[in-house]
Amino acid sequence: MNSPVLWYTTRATGIVALVLLTVTMVLGTVNSNRISTARWPGFARQDLHKQISLMSVCFVAIHVLTSVLDTYVDIGWTSILVPFTSAYDRFWIALGTISVDLTLAVAISSLVRHRMNARLWRAIHWAAYVSWPVALAHTFGSGTDATQPWMIALGASAVAAVTGAVISRIVVEVSARRRALALSRAPVLYRHLASPYELRNGDAL
Repeated sequence: MNSPVLWYTTRATGIVALVLLTVTMVLGTVNSNRISTARWPGFARQDLHKQISLMSVCFVAIHVLTSVLDTYVDIGWTSILVPFTSAYDRFWIALGTISVDLTLAVAISSLVRHRMNARLWRAIHWAAYVSWPVALAHTFGSGTDATQPWMIALGASAVAAVTGAVISRIVVEVSARRRALALSRAPVLYRHLASPYELRNGDAL
């Protein structure tokens, strides 16, 4: 079925899905720092991260479905889950398929997290760090708006946001490890006088 509605829906949902995946990446990275404030408690961030993750999966699903239903190009149903099977733009569509597979693995594992081994869940969840750059490459490799200034600005903003979140996580983790190391070398009396926050960060590591 060749329809302008499907075409525009595919484009719009793909862009929205990329934005939501970017926000999910940023929140997931920031949440790993385990820093809470009175205005922004940890449980609120976790819940927001979960809701946006589910929204991103919904938009990805609509994007994929409309892409296959639109017969203007031959993508094929198999290419939804199996990479390199699309007759159209095989490489860039394959990147989208890989991103979908990784996103689904993360989403499903999160839904059944309470039934999974923590180490296995964490290993699967690391796939999110791969699915986002792959999705970004797919967007700019196959997207018809990839050369538009506003799309380039959107992509640059997404990269900056995720890079900033990752750097923030690294800085916080390095700082926490240094505090924990300094605390372990301090006299016993000093360790008893250390703040609960410092002790909690040290224990977490």
